[in-house]
This record gives sequence, C-alpha cells and structure tokens, in this order.
Amino acid sequence: MKANEIRDLTTGEIVARIKEEQEKLLRLRLNHAVSAIESPSEIRAVRREIARLTTIVRERQTAEQNTN
Repeated sequence: MKANEIRDLTTGEIVARIKEEQEKLLRLRLNHAVSAIESPSEIRAVRREIARLTTIVRERQTAEQNTN
C-alpha cells in the first residue's frame, strides 16, 4: 500500500491495519524460526509497511499538536 493510499484512510483504520500487520509479522517470524519460509523478503516488506503506517499516524499526531 502506498503512502498516498494510506493517507486516504482514517486514523482508526490505520491503527487497525498496524495491528493486523504486526500479527502477520509475528506469524512470519515464528514460521521462519521453525522452518525456512519461501520468501524471507516478505518479513522485510511487512516491517516497512508497519513503518509507513506508523509514520503517517505520527504525522497526524504532530500536526494535531501544532494546531492546538
């Protein structure tokens, strides 16, 4: 998901998506620890997605604080 697409979502939707992605990352790490997974690069992609989502939530919080 691109940053522009993420910005179209509400903050609540983004937070929910972060939780989903964190659960996905946990499952991938557990599967990778037990046996080799097909694409280890998927772990990296999920981490980056979480970072994108978190960054946008943080941007919104910062903008909200600056307006007050």
